[in-house]
Amino acid sequence: MIQQKITDDLDALMAVLGPEIEAALRKANRGDELIEVVLDLGRRPEARFTDREIVLSDREITDADLEYVIERIGEFTDDNRAGIERTLHRISAIRNRKGRIVGLTCRVGRAVYGTIDIIEDIVTSGKSLLMLGRPGIGKTTLLREAARVLAETKRVIIVDTSNEIGGDGDIPHPAIGRARRMQVATPSLQHEVMIEAVENHMPEVIIIDEIGRELEAAAARTIAERGVQLIGTAHGQTLENLLMNPTLSDLVGGIESVTLSDEEARRRGTQKSVLERRAPPTFDVLIELQERHRLVVHHDVAAAVDALLRGRELPPEIRYRDVDGSIHIEKAYPALARNGGEMAPAWTPSVPPSSGPEVPLRTLRLYPYGIGQNRLRQAAANLQVPVVIADDLRGADAVMTLKNYYRKHPQPITEAERRSIPVYVLRSNTVSQME
Repeated sequence: MIQQKITDDLDALMAVLGPEIEAALRKANRGDELIEVVLDLGRRPEARFTDREIVLSDREITDADLEYVIERIGEFTDDNRAGIERTLHRISAIRNRKGRIVGLTCRVGRAVYGTIDIIEDIVTSGKSLLMLGRPGIGKTTLLREAARVLAETKRVIIVDTSNEIGGDGDIPHPAIGRARRMQVATPSLQHEVMIEAVENHMPEVIIIDEIGRELEAAAARTIAERGVQLIGTAHGQTLENLLMNPTLSDLVGGIESVTLSDEEARRRGTQKSVLERRAPPTFDVLIELQERHRLVVHHDVAAAVDALLRGRELPPEIRYRDVDGSIHIEKAYPALARNGGEMAPAWTPSVPPSSGPEVPLRTLRLYPYGIGQNRLRQAAANLQVPVVIADDLRGADAVMTLKNYYRKHPQPITEAERRSIPVYVLRSNTVSQME
C-alpha cells in the first residue's frame, strides 16, 4: 500500500477570503474536508464540506467582500476562472448581465501524492485513457498524479486550459513533477493547443482536462492516431451517457444507424435498423469514477460499446480502496469468450458439489436464427449452462430457431441439416421454451 500525501496550500486560499471568513473556517477546523467556499452578493457565505454545508457568517456578502477577494487573486480569463499563483485553488465568477461579478465559488485544489496507485498499471501501460465522473470527485487530481508519475520516464505535455492541473501563474505547481505545461489563452482554442503540443514539442504523452467540444474530440482522435498516449477527462458519468452525447460520442467510436438484411435481422433476432459503432474508439480504456475511492474500469472500450449497442451484458472491472487504504480489484464476470472477431459473454457456472467426481460442463456454441439472443443468454444463465452465441454455422454445436422459420427452410437451416448440426425448434420466442 502506497502512503498518500496531501498538499492543499489552504492558508493561501483563506488569506484572500477576508479575516471574518478565515476565522470562521479555522473555527470549523475541518480543512481536510473542505471542498469550496461560496460567496454570493446579498447572501450569507457558505462552506461546503464533503458531508454537509455550514453558514460562515450571519452577515450578508457585499460588493466590498467580493472586491477584497478579486484584488488578491489572478485575472479572470474568458471562462470566468482565476487562481492564486503557485497553488491549485480555483476561483470561478458569476456575473450579471452587465458583466459585474456578483458571486464567487472558491474551490480548494489539492495535490494528493500516491492516489494514482489504484490505476497506475493502466496509466503506465501506454494505452490512451479517458476518465468520467461528476464534478468534484477527483478526476483532475488523478490527471495531475498521472502526469507526475509518467514524467519520470516519458516526455509529458499538459494542455492546461484553466490552469487547474498545473496551478495558476507561469511556474507550474510541483505536483506535476517534470511534466511540461502549455496554457490556453481561451477555452475555445483548446483543440488548437492540443495539436500544437504534438507538432512542436514531440510528447510521448498528452494530458488534457475537460474534453467538452466537438473540435476537441476531433483533436483527441488526431493525437491518438499519431501514436501519442492520451490521458483525459470528459463531461459525463458513465459510458452509456457519453455514447449518447452527439458531441463526444466519437471519443468511444461514435454510433450510426445500420440497416440489416432480412436474413441478418432474423439471425440476430432484432429489428432491421440497428445502432452500431462507427469507428475505432479514440481511447483504449475508459474509467468511471463512481466515488472518490471506487472506480469502474472498461479495459476494452470497443467491446464495451459493441455489447452496449447490442443489449449484451459485458460486466466491467471494479476497483476500490477500503478504509485501511488497501486496493481491491474485482475482475469482470461473466468471463468473455472471443468468437468470430466479436466479444460474446460465456457463462462459466459454479457446479454444485456432488458425491461423485466433478465433471466440468462443456461450453455450448449455439447459432440462433430468428430468436432473441438476450432471452437465450438469460435461459443459459438460469440453467447455469455455459453458452457462446455463434456468429455462423462453422463450429456451431446446434441451431435454435422458431417453428414458423423452420417450416420455410431458409438457407441457414438447410445448411445446418446438410452439415448434420442439430436444429432445435421452439414453439415460441420465450425464455421458458429455450430452457
